[in-house]
Amino acid sequence: MSAGEDLPIPDWDQQPAGSLSHRIRSLDSEGVRTLLRHEESHADRPAVRQVLTARLEELASGAEPAAGGENEPSDAASGSRHGSPVDPATAAPPQHHPPHGNPRQPGEGYRQGPGT
Repeated sequence: MSAGEDLPIPDWDQQPAGSLSHRIRSLDSEGVRTLLRHEESHADRPAVRQVLTARLEELASGAEPAAGGENEPSDAASGSRHGSPVDPATAAPPQHHPPHGNPRQPGEGYRQGPGT
């Protein structure tokens, strides 16, 4: 295949293997074959070939292309931040562990150097 040839899924070579079964479910058997030929002649990723071959077998057994493969899969990484932001105002107070040898003696914090 030439570099200028369009594939049924844009940026195919940059797709993570985990999202491929989601992305190819909307393709017919010719679209899957096109991707399989491209994969074999380019990156030749074994896991990707296995997913494509399995999908071809499903389509040959009577499965129909399903809508929904065009959008981002639910397991794809997103660019947004999740969870609570951490900053000095919300951080836990520092914990000073007791020195070795006497666990009941409270820690004194970090020392700056010898003699302090």
